[in-house]
Amino acid sequence: MRRLPITGIVLAGGQSRRLGQDKALLELGGRPLIAVVSERLAEVCREVLIASGSAPRYTDLGFPVVTDRFPGVGALAGIHAGLEAAAYEVALVVACDMPFLQPPLLRAFVGWIEGFDVALLRQGERVEPLHAAYRRTCLGPVEQAIRAGRRRIVAFFDQVRVRYVSPEEVRRIDPDLRSFRNVNTLEEWRAAQAEHAGM
Repeated sequence: MRRLPITGIVLAGGQSRRLGQDKALLELGGRPLIAVVSERLAEVCREVLIASGSAPRYTDLGFPVVTDRFPGVGALAGIHAGLEAAAYEVALVVACDMPFLQPPLLRAFVGWIEGFDVALLRQGERVEPLHAAYRRTCLGPVEQAIRAGRRRIVAFFDQVRVRYVSPEEVRRIDPDLRSFRNVNTLEEWRAAQAEHAGM
């Protein structure tokens, strides 16, 4: 399928404290996890950027790398850096440790953001901001939140139009919500390896 005129942003600035090593570089099927994620995004997006935190890491993967203008702020600063550098109006933002991204669901988020500034899954009180679509119109509100000392990704949502996607809508494309699975612990990593080997 043709790639869409949108930007994919892979957030890779975390500390991986629970795993004790850089999870972006864990090997999955002989490839760094971040490469697997970036290549999956590249199936959908004409541009893919890696937001690497305060230092320019992962430069050997063949994708442009952007660094935070607001170091030490976390994922919100990565979203800001990616949106600021994005060539396109809409960006799909994902974490670097999501090995089971599904292109049909990524494409669906591009449709869901029509008429909105953010589109993301909400389950009860929980939202999934690191597998979501953001419009560049979020840049100003994100920067305001950061400068006000508010670091949670949802801190700027009251300033923009948010489309909350229901689990039922997502399950029509991804019945088990596999796209949202990530790797924070050794057990989750082993499970991801086993599942990937069986694909």
